[in-house]
Amino acid sequence: MTFMVMLVVALVISDLTLRARDQAEAARTQERRSAALFSLARELAAAPDIPTLLEAALRHLLEIFGGRIVILLPDATGRLEQRAGQLAPFNMDASDHAVAQWAFEHRAAAGAGTDNLPGAQMRFEPLTSSRGIVGVVGMRPTEPRAFDAPEQERLLETFVSQVAVALDRALLAAEMQAAQVRAEAERVRNALLSAVSHDLRTPLTAITGAASAALEGETRLDAATRRELLESIRDEAERLNRLVNNLLDVTRLESGSLQLRREWIPVEELVGVALARLAKPLGDRKVTTRLPEDLPPVLVDGLLIEQVLINLLENATKHTPAGQPIDIEARRVADTIVVDVADRGPGLPTGEEQRIFDKFFGAGTGGGAGLGLTICRAIVEAHGGRIRGENRRDGGAVFRLSLPAGEPPRLPERGDE
Repeated sequence: MTFMVMLVVALVISDLTLRARDQAEAARTQERRSAALFSLARELAAAPDIPTLLEAALRHLLEIFGGRIVILLPDATGRLEQRAGQLAPFNMDASDHAVAQWAFEHRAAAGAGTDNLPGAQMRFEPLTSSRGIVGVVGMRPTEPRAFDAPEQERLLETFVSQVAVALDRALLAAEMQAAQVRAEAERVRNALLSAVSHDLRTPLTAITGAASAALEGETRLDAATRRELLESIRDEAERLNRLVNNLLDVTRLESGSLQLRREWIPVEELVGVALARLAKPLGDRKVTTRLPEDLPPVLVDGLLIEQVLINLLENATKHTPAGQPIDIEARRVADTIVVDVADRGPGLPTGEEQRIFDKFFGAGTGGGAGLGLTICRAIVEAHGGRIRGENRRDGGAVFRLSLPAGEPPRLPERGDE
């Protein structure tokens, strides 16, 4: 009797031990799955782009389910193409692709272990979200009956659902970014057309008017009037040429094809050439210059830095009231040569002192294409310098460009020859 009691107790204890062991194993399994799901969700949320997201999803699927796994996304025509699978590469045959396409088009699992096309070697799970289907996960597990267990089936569904939601979110973000790029491109195109058409129309109208007047009054106009008309045509043609040069400079700078032809040039020479080229637009406007005699020359592409000064002076002319001077000052500060071009206009918009150098920022507001300051910044930075705009304390704006100061080569003396 005692023996029977001990046997029953032993059996009960053994059964309880087995149950406890199974429960502990189930708890550990559940813990591993929860940790895997958490890790997957964290990596998917942190993925900066779609390729990184797909690789993270692929890696976690391989860790949990093993075998061979691919992720397929549709192209523009709706045909699936492999987008991830480098961690476990293998070639899908035509029948695999056909089953994957069926799963995508019917938004249902297909292939091995499913009710749809079960004779296939691979299993395909659709990646569906609230917006629809975004792709397909293809799997060829190591064990043929890997998904027979209900808990494995549920785990797979949970993994696939998380990947689908994250992928849909990433695709939506990419679509929004593409829409923003298209909108910005359209805005830039409209700004360019509007501003350039204005800049072209003004000098062309002046040229046409002056040429017509010269032709119609050919026999009645005196020499002075005829000369004035011809000078007007020349000045407006030069204005057109500056606009075209600005557009060409933008193209060359953005493509990286602009080559600097550096040489040592005195700052006063650069300023003098810029003022001479703008003699007509400046008219009787006073320009004050403060250029120290001991200012060293700078190693620059003369034509380009002259264009910078011309653009800054033109900008100052547009914003300085009649009768107010424009100031140009140059000085050496440590290892840089600083040149200021200041006006007495309304100043720069508060908080937008650096945005004024963005392409087309001022398009349409002052009758210009909004390219001059953009070109200035690109040219100065190509020389290793900096340019910035700020408001003056006594009103107006100042544009300050800084160029690296170097030591020009010493000319050989006669005794050294």
